[in-house]
Amino acid sequence: MLDALLLVPILAAALSLALPADRPRRAVLVIAAMLHTALVAATFAHPPAPAFGGLLELDAPGQLFLTLASLLFLAAAIYATGYLRAEGGGTKRDFQDGAVFQNAPERIFTACLCLFLASMTLVATTRNLSVLWVGIEATTLSSAPLIYFHRHRRSLEATWKYLLICSVGIALALLGNILFSVAFYNPASPLPSMDVAAMLPRAAMAGKPWLKAAFIFLLVGYGTKMGLAPMHNWLPDAHSQSPSLVSALLSGALLNCAFLGILRAHQVLGAAGIADFSGGLLVLFGLLSMGVAAVFIVGQGDYKRLLAYSSVEHMGILALGVGIGGGAVFGAMLHAACHSLTKGALFLVSGNILALYHTRSCHDARGLARALPVTGAMWLAGFLAICGSPPFGLFVSELLILRAMFAAGAIAAAVGYLVFLAVIFVGMSVTVLRMVQGPVPPAVRPPVSEPVVSWGPPFALLALVLVLGLFLPAPLQAFLSRVAGAIGG
Repeated sequence: MLDALLLVPILAAALSLALPADRPRRAVLVIAAMLHTALVAATFAHPPAPAFGGLLELDAPGQLFLTLASLLFLAAAIYATGYLRAEGGGTKRDFQDGAVFQNAPERIFTACLCLFLASMTLVATTRNLSVLWVGIEATTLSSAPLIYFHRHRRSLEATWKYLLICSVGIALALLGNILFSVAFYNPASPLPSMDVAAMLPRAAMAGKPWLKAAFIFLLVGYGTKMGLAPMHNWLPDAHSQSPSLVSALLSGALLNCAFLGILRAHQVLGAAGIADFSGGLLVLFGLLSMGVAAVFIVGQGDYKRLLAYSSVEHMGILALGVGIGGGAVFGAMLHAACHSLTKGALFLVSGNILALYHTRSCHDARGLARALPVTGAMWLAGFLAICGSPPFGLFVSELLILRAMFAAGAIAAAVGYLVFLAVIFVGMSVTVLRMVQGPVPPAVRPPVSEPVVSWGPPFALLALVLVLGLFLPAPLQAFLSRVAGAIGG
């Protein structure tokens, strides 16, 4: 089954390149997304056997992030059918500086989307640190053409920044892998592979200084891809210049893949008895990320960059929750699920706003409640959800993390956590409420109705987040407990 999870998007990418027409190509994209989601659902009913000689093996943390990536990809694929039809071909004029540009060929865009799903699947379905590194590098290569879909100057700059910064990060992560192998070096009993399952029983005998050095390199390397401050510099540009469905996948799925790499390393240090070291670094970078996000969210004039800095904030919350340990790890895993669904919905909704208003300015996109009633309602609901307001799932997860911090005696971290959350809530509320309220600009002509394909996917994602806030089913609670237990919670 694991090999099928990889082969479905790869074959879909090949078919997308071979098909001569756009309409069947879009059908292939949606069908591949549905097949992938069905296969992921089947892994819960029938746990898959390892594949490719044990290189692929699905455990609870990988299954969580694989499920989130598959659900988001399905929503993005359905949304893409309407988006790509509206974009069409030919030359276009940039709404910001008036420059003429062309979009990338749709066959390239669709094929890279499918390869992006395949690379994220590889990351989630392996516990081998070397294969995971290859998978994260593949996510960079497959997603770069997606960021450069609109071939103008700003998207080119964002793509190069993404490639250069993430390539430096992935190089540092490679050094972390090498240091891990040094830590486990034993001529009398060599480590059979870089699989975490092989490392955990031997972790207590590994060299502690080497393990600490390896974790630092992996945290900085994968933290760059995850968007932790101060290594987050690529993220605002890439998210703001990408098509909105790509931004949804970058924020809701890609960042999780890098986070999984850090979690694998944290597992090993926990088994070695030095989880306090890795946990302390995660708390530090988590609070720093929240603080940096708070500074840039207040007064932010670009609503897509606003969502990008919100992703920096929530990656900080995830790192903070795992670093605190105990019950906070369960809260962090619930938070990861709710953030992915909410941020995916918000970026898709931002695509509807951009399509009508032709601006990313929060000051110029006014009157959403009148111009796009359904989109405006989801924009407001998404804001409440992403800021952790009840009754959405992020309220529950943030409360669980806060309670665990007080239980662990991390009072200073809890105070900083609450202050940053309050500042971010105020900063985002000013922007979002300004966009929802007020008159529609004279130059904007609201549509008679909003196509279901444009609001259906984000509506479904937000509905899931609402359900998770109102009721956490016992099977899901047990699954998240297994995920937290595997990480060290």
